[in-house]
Amino acid sequence: MTNHPHHPDEEFMQRAMELARIGQGYVSPNPLVGSVIVHDGKIIGEGWHKKYGGPHAEVNAVDSVKNKNFLRESTMYVNLEPCSHYGKTPPCADMLIKNQLKRVVISNLDSNPLVSGDGIRKLRDAGIEVTTGVLEQEGRLLNKRFFTWTEKTRPYIILKWAQTVDGFMARENYDSKWISNEYSRQLVHKWRTEEDGILVGSGTVRHDDPHLNVRDWSGRNPVRIIIDRFLTLNHNLHVFDNTQKTIFYNLLKDEEGNGFQMIRINEEKFFHNLINDLYTRKIQSVLVEGGSQTLRGFIANNLWDEARVFISANTFGKGIGAPALAGNLIEQRVLETDVLRIYYPADSKL
Repeated sequence: MTNHPHHPDEEFMQRAMELARIGQGYVSPNPLVGSVIVHDGKIIGEGWHKKYGGPHAEVNAVDSVKNKNFLRESTMYVNLEPCSHYGKTPPCADMLIKNQLKRVVISNLDSNPLVSGDGIRKLRDAGIEVTTGVLEQEGRLLNKRFFTWTEKTRPYIILKWAQTVDGFMARENYDSKWISNEYSRQLVHKWRTEEDGILVGSGTVRHDDPHLNVRDWSGRNPVRIIIDRFLTLNHNLHVFDNTQKTIFYNLLKDEEGNGFQMIRINEEKFFHNLINDLYTRKIQSVLVEGGSQTLRGFIANNLWDEARVFISANTFGKGIGAPALAGNLIEQRVLETDVLRIYYPADSKL
C-alpha cells in the first residue's frame, strides 16, 4: 500500500479516499466514494457519498465549488468510476459532462454490471480526459465490501473472536467474560457500526444473552442475524427485545414476528443458503462474532474474507477451544494487554 504518495494524482486521490471513509456505515449497499476537485493545483471542491439514496460524491463535490466557471479547467479525483445509469439518483457521468470537467482521475472501475466501464466511455466520448488505476489496490481495499458484493454476489464476511493466550474462547461452562480488555471491546462496538449485520449462533445467545447492538460507540445498530436451527431460544432473551431488526435462520418455518423474522432454509449447504439469502436482502457485510461452532462452520465452508482475532494475556487451562484458521496474517496490533491479529484467506486478492 502506498502510505506516502508523492505524485499529485496520488496525493489528491488519497484525499478522496479519506473523504470516502466518512460514509462507512451509512451508504451500504452503495460503495464508499469520495471526490476532490482541483484547479491550478489547489482543491476548490470536496464531497463524499453521505447516505444511501442521497447525492453521490461527485454531485456533492461540484455543489461545493463556489465559482462553477473554474470547472472547465479543473480535474476531478474520484475513487470509483462515476455511475452511468439511473438508480436512486441520476447518472454522475452525465452531470460531469454537463459541467464540462477538463479531466477525471479514477482509482477503480465499477464492477457493478450496470456501470462496468460505461461511465468512463461516456466521459471520453464527451471529450473529457480520463485517467484510471491511480492507487488502484488501495481503492479495492477501501471498497472490499462492495467489490465482494458485486464480484462474488455475497456479503463480505468478517470473523471475529477473542481467545486466551493458551487458545480458549470460553471456559468449560461456556462463560467467556471477559477475555479481551476494555479497549478491545470498545473497538468491537466501533466495528459493529461499520457492518450491515452481526451474526451469532443459538449457543452464544443462550449462554451470553447478548444485546448485539452498539453501546460503546456512536453509530447505527447492525441487523442481528441468529442461527437457531430448531427455534429453541427463549423469547425472553435480549435478541427478541424489538430494538433492532433481527433475523432467525432455521430449518422449521417462515414467520414474521414483532420486530423479528424467522426464515426457513435447507440444511444441505446451510451456510451457503444463509449467505445467499442475506445477499438478496442487501446485507453487504456481516460480522460473525461466534461462538466456536458457528465460526468453524464458516471456516469449513470457506465463507470468510477477513478474520480479526484478539489474543488475551489471560489463561484458562481448559475450556472451549478457539477455531483453527489457515490464512495469511496481514496485520498485528498491540492493544494494551491484548494483541489483535488480522488474517485474510490465502487466496485473497486484497
